[in-house]
Formats: sequence, structure tokens, C-alpha cells
Amino acid sequence: MTTPVLQPRAALAAVNRALHRIGIDAFILLLLGTVGLATLLPATGPAATVVGGSVNVVVGLLFFLYGARLSPQEALAGARNWRLHLLIAGCTYVLFPLLGEAARLLPDSVLPPRLATGVLFLTLLSSTVQSSIAFTSIARGNVAAAICAATFSSLLGIVLTPLLAAWLLSGGAGIQVSGGQILDIVLQLLVPFALGQLLRRWVGPWIQRNRLVTLVVDRGSILLIVYSAFSEGVREGIWSRVTVGQILWLVAVCAAVLGLVLAFTAVASRRLGFDRADRITIQFCGSKKSLANGLPLATILFPAASVGLMVLPLMLFHQIQLMVCTVLAQRWGRRGTEEASSGGGGIHPGRPRVSRPSGRRGSRR
Repeated sequence: MTTPVLQPRAALAAVNRALHRIGIDAFILLLLGTVGLATLLPATGPAATVVGGSVNVVVGLLFFLYGARLSPQEALAGARNWRLHLLIAGCTYVLFPLLGEAARLLPDSVLPPRLATGVLFLTLLSSTVQSSIAFTSIARGNVAAAICAATFSSLLGIVLTPLLAAWLLSGGAGIQVSGGQILDIVLQLLVPFALGQLLRRWVGPWIQRNRLVTLVVDRGSILLIVYSAFSEGVREGIWSRVTVGQILWLVAVCAAVLGLVLAFTAVASRRLGFDRADRITIQFCGSKKSLANGLPLATILFPAASVGLMVLPLMLFHQIQLMVCTVLAQRWGRRGTEEASSGGGGIHPGRPRVSRPSGRRGSRR
């Protein structure tokens, strides 16, 4: 009698399902483990040089994959609801930065200048793509609009985030954004992204067939960047420059920023007359900040010795947003299921819909 062997993909899926049942995200555990590894065994000497070079390679590969995966048809499918996209963009690139600037007004005893700059940096980033769409789907929202909004935010962030950083971060906490750094952004982010778009016809089908490989590259690149950033931070004494009390204050500030944005998106979308599905999309797409885009950008904008402290607020915010939005999405989803079972007409999570402008019921036949 032979014992069945669990395939690696099935084993990973089983572990992920088990962690999900008890409310733990596997990627959060990997991030925390990577920070712990960098703290105990930081890359030094020649190993640090190899890790630093690898980061440059994976950053380019990451944005090449973004370009190759993006379908122009998907981006255009949900573009009709301009009010929804304008509200999401306003939250992402206006409301968030205003809250980031407000955080810099806190006393240094609560939030030291570099951590305050890190909070401001995270508020300048684009929205996430995968998690925004996933949460919208779980909550039974407008998936097509979420795909479009997250895509637009990511594309806009490639250009707008560096410009906002150059404006708001120059001179802050010793950070200077130079023309050379902008050129690095173009070479490391925009050029690979454009190359991915040009080659999408040939590499796109392969990427669709091998989603596990691209997922590993996506998540693995983030873990490598985190390891490199915190290794440099440990070598420069990052943990000696931040106290337990400051970390607790930082968690409180990140939670407050997220809570304010979630409250604003809920109230504003309702007051502006959006339907239930669109309100879900606005809340999840307008309240996220992308760790995947923020970490590569931080390695370009900030000195190597400062990257660890600068991305610490982003990492904490990322984990908080995942946990909070998981609860919200499940609550929305249960409510939608109850409405559908009682004849309320819930939205199927996997079925994209194109919303009509509020106040119109569509043309009569």
C-alpha cells in the first residue's frame, strides 16, 4: 500500500487554507520571517553586494511582468464610470498625502522625523492591484471597475508617486530627490514596464499559463527587497534607533490613517449616490497602498542606510490593511449573500459588471 504524496502546489494550498481558517495570512508570516532573518543574519560583505545587485534585477523583472500581464482591453472595460475612478484617485493621491502631511506634525517623541517621512512616503503610493480586486470579489462588488481602478492607480503611480515624492520629500529628514534618481526610476521601472507591454503578445499567454511562477517571482521579489532593506538597516543599527514605544505609536498612526480613509470612502460613496457594488469597489480600491510598488521605489529614492526605517511604516500599514480589509470583505460578502438569497439581487463575486451612472435605471425597451 503506497502513501499518497502531496504535490508542492497542493501542499502550499493546503497550508494557506489552514492558515486562512485561523485568520492568518501566509505572506504576512513570510514578511515577518524575512525581517527576523535579516535581523539575525543580515547580508554583509560580498553577500550584501550580491543581494543589492539581485534587488536591481528583480525590480526590473517585477515591472516587466506588470507590463506583460496588463491587458489594455481590461483597462478600458471599466473606464466608463469616471466618477468612481475620480473618487478613488482623489483618495489615493490627495486624501492620503494630506493625512501623511498631518502625521509629520506629530511631536518627535511620538513619531521621529524619519518614521514620519516613511508614513508620508507610504501615503504617496498607488493602490494595490491583486488585493483590491480580490477583496472586491469576496465582498461581491463591481469587479470590472476594480480591475480598471487598480490598473489606473498603478499606472498613474509610476509617474505621479515619484513626482509627489520629489515635491514633498525633498529636504525632509535629509532626503534629496535628484534628477539622477528620477532617471533611475525611468530605467528600473518605466523601461521594463514598457518592454513588457511591447512583448505582451508573445509572453502574455505564457504568463497566463504559468501563474504560479509569476506569483513566486512577485512575492519572492518583495521578500528579497525586504531582506536587503532590513539587512542594511541592521548593519546601520536600525533597531537601536527605534524603541518599542515608537513602534506602537507607528502602528496606531497607520491604523488611524487607514480608519480615516475607510470612513471617508464609505461616507463619500454613499453621499454621492453610488450603488452597493460601486461603494464596495471605492472602499477597497481607495484605501490600499501597494507594498509591491513601494519597496522598489524606496530602494531608489532613499539612501541604503535609511531604507529599512523608511519602509517600516509601509510594512506595518500593509499588514494592517490586509487584516482589516479581510474582515470587511467577509462582512460585505455575507451581507450580499443574504440579500441574494432573499431576492435582493447580490452581485456574483466572479462576474464583472459595468455600472451605470447613479440616478439612471437604464433605457427602457
